This record gives sequence, C-alpha cells and structure tokens, in this order.
Amino acid sequence: MKPSLISKDLNKLIKLSNTISYTLSLIVLIVYFLFISILGFAPELFRIFLPDTTITIGIALGLGIIILSIFLTFLYVVLSNLILDEFKAKIEK
Repeated sequence: MKPSLISKDLNKLIKLSNTISYTLSLIVLIVYFLFISILGFAPELFRIFLPDTTITIGIALGLGIIILSIFLTFLYVVLSNLILDEFKAKIEK
C-alpha cells in the first residue's frame, strides 16, 4: 500500500477508536456526576425506600451505575473486537 493510504486508514482507525471510547466514557461521567449532584443537593431523595423492600433508591441507583459501567465496558470490548480489529487487519495488509 502507498504510505498515504496507510496513514488515511490509520487516522480513520484512531478517530473511530477515540469516538467510541470518548462517547462511552462521557456517558459514564454524566451518569456518575448526576448521581453525585443529586446526592449533594437533594440527599433526601436517596433515603426513600423501594416498595416492599428495605433497599433505598440510593443503593439501587448506585448498583445501577456499577452495572451500567460493566455493560459499557462489555460494549466497548465487543465493538473493539468486531470493528476496530477489522480495521487493524486491513491496515496490516
């Protein structure tokens, strides 16, 4: 391949990788900072118990953030293996 084509493909790979990772990171940061902001400005919302349980909304939302983070990590791994590895193989040829 010509050097100009290699650099174009490499630039496309880098942009795609950055877009995916920045987007998923931004989602986690927004959710986390919303959680912390609510905790800081309206903590009484997190003291409400879920119906028929001894679990509060704060614990449920905190667990939800952890599960969301694990899911987004899994999503990044899948996207990386399916899309980014294909681009890497194309560049290596």
